[in-house]
Amino acid sequence: MHPSRHRLILLAATTAATVVAGTLGTVVASAAAVGCRIDYQITNQWQGGFGANVTVTNLGDPVNGWTVTWSYAAGQQVTQAWNATVTQTGAQVTARNVDHNTAIATNGSASFGFNGSWTGSNPVPGSFALNGTTCTGAPPTDEPTTPPPTTPPPTTPPPTTPPPSTGVVQMEKLDRGLISVRSGNGNLVSWRLLGTETSGVAFNLYRGSTKVNASPITGATNYLDSGAAAGSAYTVRAVVGDTEQAASASALQFGAGYLDVPLQVPAGGSTPSGESYSYSASDASVGDLNGDGNYEIVLKWEPSNAKDNSQSGYTGNVYVDAYTLTGTRLWRIDLGRNIRAGAHYTQFQVYDYDGDGRAEVAMKTADGTRSGTGQLIGSSSADHRNSSGYVLSGPEYLTMFNGQTGAIVSTVNYDPPRGTVSSWGDSYGNRVDRFLAGTAYLDGQRPSLIMARGYYTRAVIAAWDFRNGTLTKRWTFDSNSSGNGAAAGQGNHQLSVADVDADGRQEIVYGAATIDDNGRLLHSTGNGHGDAMHVGDLDPGRAGLEVFKVDEDASKPSSYFADARTGQVLWSTPASGDNGRGVSADIWAGSPGAESWSSAVAGLANTRGQNVGRKPSSANFLAWWDGDPVRELLDGTKIDKYGTGGETRLLDGSQVASNNGTKSTPTLSGDILGDWREEVIWRTTDSRALRIYSTPTPTSTRIYTLMHDPQYRVAIAWQNTAYNQPPHPGFFIGNGMGTPPTPDIHLR
Repeated sequence: MHPSRHRLILLAATTAATVVAGTLGTVVASAAAVGCRIDYQITNQWQGGFGANVTVTNLGDPVNGWTVTWSYAAGQQVTQAWNATVTQTGAQVTARNVDHNTAIATNGSASFGFNGSWTGSNPVPGSFALNGTTCTGAPPTDEPTTPPPTTPPPTTPPPTTPPPSTGVVQMEKLDRGLISVRSGNGNLVSWRLLGTETSGVAFNLYRGSTKVNASPITGATNYLDSGAAAGSAYTVRAVVGDTEQAASASALQFGAGYLDVPLQVPAGGSTPSGESYSYSASDASVGDLNGDGNYEIVLKWEPSNAKDNSQSGYTGNVYVDAYTLTGTRLWRIDLGRNIRAGAHYTQFQVYDYDGDGRAEVAMKTADGTRSGTGQLIGSSSADHRNSSGYVLSGPEYLTMFNGQTGAIVSTVNYDPPRGTVSSWGDSYGNRVDRFLAGTAYLDGQRPSLIMARGYYTRAVIAAWDFRNGTLTKRWTFDSNSSGNGAAAGQGNHQLSVADVDADGRQEIVYGAATIDDNGRLLHSTGNGHGDAMHVGDLDPGRAGLEVFKVDEDASKPSSYFADARTGQVLWSTPASGDNGRGVSADIWAGSPGAESWSSAVAGLANTRGQNVGRKPSSANFLAWWDGDPVRELLDGTKIDKYGTGGETRLLDGSQVASNNGTKSTPTLSGDILGDWREEVIWRTTDSRALRIYSTPTPTSTRIYTLMHDPQYRVAIAWQNTAYNQPPHPGFFIGNGMGTPPTPDIHLR
């Protein structure tokens, strides 16, 4: 870590220090507090006197009226104050708000200052309280401030209940996600149809106070307001029966076709070997972190010296930030020196696991990890890196963070532990640290966290529940256990989650092997490891879901199309070595269902494996972008429409960059805002913003928000995992599609 940055991090967590005469400094007291943070700054000091500024940051529920209290240990006295009413009795000091700073919103701040007197010494107070709640914290030491677990977490037995009844799947309570995208000489305004209102709901759209539609909108949830001025303000109101409901929040404006979310780029540093590095915005996810119905963005920062596991060398620290769509940073987590940077190391999940209406954030942690409120996990001084930059010793943890504040909620030992490094396939540290992550409705009702290790040889998957503030183990699947050997070596560089057997509970599709909701092996094709996989209703002409997967084993099919429930291979292509890319989706209306293609195979295959024409020019990502339900090709920083004679360019991203090298993936793509079509998020070339693009093209297709389809929603959660793959819903969207099924959900 760069020395200057290291010092800043330590100062941000220090709760007590002594300021000697003539020395100025900033001390952030109680940085580890969950409910509040006090920044106490000595602004100037002279013999017998000093000046101070105090900033109160509220990390809990909004307050209307506040009182901050502290005690002086060396007889200091407050003599004059501003922006607060300050009184003192003996050592006890009480500061109360004045009229103009009475209210402090969640993550909001209020500041005040004062002059004081001192004799002998002027130590900073060691503890503060806001409205009676202690803003607790501790200086960084070799002792953990968040104690590592000392006993195994309790295990939740696999479910034995029958499949759930209608409406029991817990999903997010989203708002309309209203957006206005400039389209020609007008504005395309679009909004969410919620999964609980798939029929019988119409809408009225207002530009300012003027209703723009002559009769309630009963079709697709978008409206092209031709001739409207750029920047016009819009709201939408649902109409139920003949009754108009309350207005939505005002539309977000995509004046040039995109919305920029400003970012705060971390400072770079240098490694122990003297290599300098800087930071770029990398993969992201979304979740409603504060329960207001809007999505916030959780973003991983990757240092320029991030490594593939096969590469030796030190890396910079990995940071994870949370931002509102207006660019307010809610928190930053520093994973510390003992989490290596690279696509296979940090897979983070953002989801409302406990059903309180606010999403949590989960990821692997280690000694030196600091939360968004400054809490330390394990030892701040521990350095488990070897001379090759690998971390092959030391404790490993799994932490659930509060999504609103970034505070630690629960930390347990990571499962599975690394054990003997060579038992995972090599001795130098490549395969032991191949991690995957996901989210799955294993009981058909509430989401569980999935964390995994290994796929080239041994594969271990752990399922966790987060209830009542605690992570508890549901089950662990290990390919080394009796009866599970068929899963060894079958994992991909990503996973998928889907209800493959239609029992109302989701399974983990772990490459060529599928693990049932109860943690037992469901089936394995035996076709081995690969780099890309798609799971969905790829063939609407047959019952259930299908899997299209590419392989890299020269003795196995280069790609195959299989029944997701049984693993039966429906068709395959001849072996051809490492087939690195593959995609399956309905990209052409000329054949029914999905088309499939891959790097090592010529042509475009239909659902029966027959070559039906020209292979697309890219094989990376997908997005529903134009007005029809046929999907488009997303690759690099562009979106293309497939055609038998060539592609038609629909979007060229402006001053943006893709992620993950030749994988050329977006920061995130999914149905994040507006109607069911998908937004694409790229980082700007300087990483100072995330640029969100949304389609300017009207559609006549009415589909509820895909984020209320359980398979699609968890796919957005696992999209950032290792080799990112596009999401698929649990039903078919494409040419000739039927009416989407009504989601069996309730909203929290």
